Amino acid sequence: MAWMYILECVDGSYYVGSTINLERQLLEHQEGRAARYTTQCLPVKLVYTEEYNHIAEAFEREKQVQNWSRAKREALIIGNRESLPQLAKKKFEKK
Repeated sequence: MAWMYILECVDGSYYVGSTINLERQLLEHQEGRAARYTTQCLPVKLVYTEEYNHIAEAFEREKQVQNWSRAKREALIIGNRESLPQLAKKKFEKK
């Protein structure tokens, strides 16, 4: 199995990753041995996961969610899937 996961950092930012061993990956994040980004904003808290059959699928989803806005990530975390399409629309301002 593989997972795409979202961590909430102590500064309130989100980190999106993927792994085949979620428990080990979380431990490595907490110990400052995983991603350079999370080592600077410890501690981290697991706030969301999705499970996949293959790591390639989890990695593809990771890259998709990494490009999302904070609002769209938060909607996913709280389970508000209905708002995801609306949050995906670009807002253009007239000058």
